[in-house]
Amino acid sequence: MKLMNERPYSAPEAAARKLIELAKDIEAVQDGRIHIEKINAPFLSKTGCKASGAEFDVGICYAVERGWLDLHESGTFVKLLAAGDGLLRPN
Repeated sequence: MKLMNERPYSAPEAAARKLIELAKDIEAVQDGRIHIEKINAPFLSKTGCKASGAEFDVGICYAVERGWLDLHESGTFVKLLAAGDGLLRPN
């Protein structure tokens, strides 16, 4: 018997890939920046991905470590890097 639903974004790579997918759908502002709340809100919302704050944090860290996203030192912006931009393209 399963007592809890499995969390689709509990794996860092799955969370990071979803964040990249969300970032690709957002129009960047000055200098290619994407406001962090533009990907945070749909990732955490009850009508969106229904992920947790911890899953968001781990996903962002994973994407930054892999060179998919650049997180501004203020934590308010991310930039989608070339490695992340090509991540979801079909081969």
